[in-house]
Amino acid sequence: MIGPARMRHLRALVEGTLAEGVPGHYIETGVWRGGACIFMRAILAAHQVTDRKVFVADSFAGLPRPDLGRYPADRGSALHGFSELAVPEEQVRRNFAAYGLLDAQVVFLKGLFKDTLPRLGDERFALIRLDGDMYESTMDALVHLYDRLSPGGYVVVDDYGALAGCRRAVHDFLGRRGLTPAIEPIDAAGVWWRKDQQGRSIKLVEKG
Repeated sequence: MIGPARMRHLRALVEGTLAEGVPGHYIETGVWRGGACIFMRAILAAHQVTDRKVFVADSFAGLPRPDLGRYPADRGSALHGFSELAVPEEQVRRNFAAYGLLDAQVVFLKGLFKDTLPRLGDERFALIRLDGDMYESTMDALVHLYDRLSPGGYVVVDDYGALAGCRRAVHDFLGRRGLTPAIEPIDAAGVWWRKDQQGRSIKLVEKG
């Protein structure tokens, strides 16, 4: 579903963290059938990396109803009604297993992000990929993961260009922190930036 441009770019980012020694693991918040997470795990396998993990965070029950009391920006969202977005954890595990990639380097976090992400302990990340669609899901992921992102690590936001609530959450979060990274497009929907001391991002040369 993320398309070839976002797949090529994701590979470039993961391989970039390996080449530069950016410390930490990898996480996607909102995984659907698990494709992007499987891809990240496959990249680690291809490079024979055994000391990093891929965290698979999802409710595995679809999107929540908008909490308009806390997140009025989600008003009008009907994504909770799309049953096709509710892919059970067992199915995602089978998808990993189909590629021989279901192992101890894959960690499942089942539940809403506001409940699961605060329990990550002292885990650090080299890349965080946000695909929660809604304002609430995007904000919760940024609040609980951004400080865990290593300097030189990457943020990818899948639906920034497609969903207004997601985009607003990104800018609200950055504004509250006084952060001004150069948000770069991947394609019409996805964007990324790199966390460093100056809040800048860099251009990547992607492999074909």
